[in-house]
Amino acid sequence: MPVGQLTGTAAGPATQRLRRPSGGLLTAVAIVVAVMIAALVAAGAGALLQALVDGLRLGLVIALAAIGLSLIFSTTGLVNFAHGSLVTLGAVLALYLNTMENGPHLNLYLAALIAVCLGGVVAGLAEVSVFGPMRRANLPHLSLLVATIGLDMFGRNTILYFVGSRPRPFSAYQVQERLQFGSVSIAPRDLVMMGLAVAVLVGVALMLQLTTLGRAVRAVADNAPLAEASGISTRVVYIAVWVIGGALAALGGIFQGMSEQVSWNGGFLLLLLMFAAVIVGGIGTAYGAMAGGILIGIVTQVSTLLIPSQLKTAVAMLVLIIALLLRPQGLFGRKVRVG
Repeated sequence: MPVGQLTGTAAGPATQRLRRPSGGLLTAVAIVVAVMIAALVAAGAGALLQALVDGLRLGLVIALAAIGLSLIFSTTGLVNFAHGSLVTLGAVLALYLNTMENGPHLNLYLAALIAVCLGGVVAGLAEVSVFGPMRRANLPHLSLLVATIGLDMFGRNTILYFVGSRPRPFSAYQVQERLQFGSVSIAPRDLVMMGLAVAVLVGVALMLQLTTLGRAVRAVADNAPLAEASGISTRVVYIAVWVIGGALAALGGIFQGMSEQVSWNGGFLLLLLMFAAVIVGGIGTAYGAMAGGILIGIVTQVSTLLIPSQLKTAVAMLVLIIALLLRPQGLFGRKVRVG
């Protein structure tokens, strides 16, 4: 299978999708450069560099969480609104294992590892117990979509019941002296988190390209009936992408909680940015989700130099609209005829 073939959706096969990325890359560069020039004029070079670092941190978190959304859609065609709850679940589980009074007070790295595994298990159980049976019963796609919304509401309210509404930090990272690099400062936790996020993103890319599971995922995403006829179990692939997506979502939630605080609706607040990343990057492409996440994170954070920070999510939506007007198929998408 060609290296370029990652996923295939309504936006077209990925073999075509990654063949000519220049138009999408030029669109992304144009949007970022425009925002950066405006921020440079308004706030100066030092503030811009700081915002770029903070935006890259946020973008890596969004990219991690958005990959699962993209993989689930590309293989099953399902838009998973419960993905935000998986993000929150990872952060809350790690918080319980590391910090909460009635928890075991584990080292944060061990707590994070357990939380990521549990996030993958919960996501896999959702596919096995809910979405798999619904799909095999040939229920309308809208029914599955509504089920994801119901699961998200159930998950968020369950988390709220058990942990309360008060945001909490991880015990090891309440206060840290920031490292200074010229005009840029960064907390050691953020530096470690960004390095781990890059390593995980590279690992996911290598898994999709080089492993048997990755080839199976790409084959099912490109043409599920043909993959089934070739001996690939689509049911196993569906479970696998849910487990991978849930684990990555949990990891993204933990990283977000490390940089800020853990809140019962933190994943829900991040969900809009994840959808923006997936759509801007080209819905159904894992590489597009990575690129879109980093783009949305940087532009969102840099925009706070120009407007109140409370409006930065609105900027992400504006970027989404502009990107789709300039390139409707997304940065890594391909124009196809619909209908």
